[in-house]
Amino acid sequence: MKTIPTSMASVLLTGHGGPEKLEYRTDVPVPQPQADEVLIQVEAAGVNNTDINTRLGWYSKAVTTDTETASTNGGQDTAGEDASWSGIPLTFPRIQGGDVYGRIVAVGEGVSAQRINDQVIVRNLMRHYVNYRPYECWTYGSECDGGFAQFAVAPSNESYSVHSPLSAPELGAISIAYSTAEGMLYRAGVGAERVVITGASGGVGLAAVQLAKLRGAHVTAICSQEKADPVIKAGADRVIDRRADLSAELDTKSIDVAVDVVGGGGVNKLLAALRRGGRYAIAGAIAGPIAEIDLRTVYLNDLSLFGCTFQEDEVFENVIRYVNNGEVKPLVSKTYPLSDIRTAQQDFISKKYPGKLVLIPPTLGSDA
Repeated sequence: MKTIPTSMASVLLTGHGGPEKLEYRTDVPVPQPQADEVLIQVEAAGVNNTDINTRLGWYSKAVTTDTETASTNGGQDTAGEDASWSGIPLTFPRIQGGDVYGRIVAVGEGVSAQRINDQVIVRNLMRHYVNYRPYECWTYGSECDGGFAQFAVAPSNESYSVHSPLSAPELGAISIAYSTAEGMLYRAGVGAERVVITGASGGVGLAAVQLAKLRGAHVTAICSQEKADPVIKAGADRVIDRRADLSAELDTKSIDVAVDVVGGGGVNKLLAALRRGGRYAIAGAIAGPIAEIDLRTVYLNDLSLFGCTFQEDEVFENVIRYVNNGEVKPLVSKTYPLSDIRTAQQDFISKKYPGKLVLIPPTLGSDA
């Protein structure tokens, strides 16, 4: 085993705001695993909306625009106490990165040394630090440091062993996208039903298409026509252009479940497409957090609305089982050196590529 260095390459988030708040450093101290924790040498870390939203301070109720507009405006330099997932102010500097794949290289007290060399994916919504209280979690890379670094610490029981032929970048694209998608499907109780999925060409959307098909669903996917091919390859039965009029494309009361990561102005039309007793699950709002809905559509049709952040333990366990059984394969459109995080995030915000973008930390002995 290689000697673990005392310092590492990492990206520090120094405050809420634009990409200038991301500082690439090569002299950050390597973290030390405490009791029940492991030290992971990070091999790949995916880029996600939550990294960007947290940097921008987008979770603050003071923000009412979509992510792209908030990014153009430079984020919230004076974001309030509600600018994180938990509503607790972030402390800076912070190492972000909720997607982590890597290899365990050291263990803390109470963790078997047999875990060293385990290849692991880290659960991004951590229950360990909140003593498994209902509806509470720490977001990896938000309430604690995450994976935009050569090394990261995580609870041993939330670092899941994987045995998969998938590449390191593919495994580094699993945690957030697939657990978010699985969490939505789990919460809404999706089975062999008619499901519509928004934002279907993104990381979460493509994961939702794959996982809904595993559950036997008939999937109608909404995305830009230019990105339809990978969505069809993921299993979608039908693709609707995101610029189309949903009222014209989806018959009233024709859908059992809507899985939405887009939000914004399309919510009311999704609700209108749900059958009586239908379910609507939402876990994102890239088109904007403010939506106008007709409440009569909700109560006269006995609809159920699910906000999906917290995940029961079974959700991530399902995801790891899918990986180890070879049942899922993320689309990684591009990888970037960790030092190019600003470019990677800008490409992500612009929706330049379908699927996932993944950061690769430098190998030991390199400061690239």
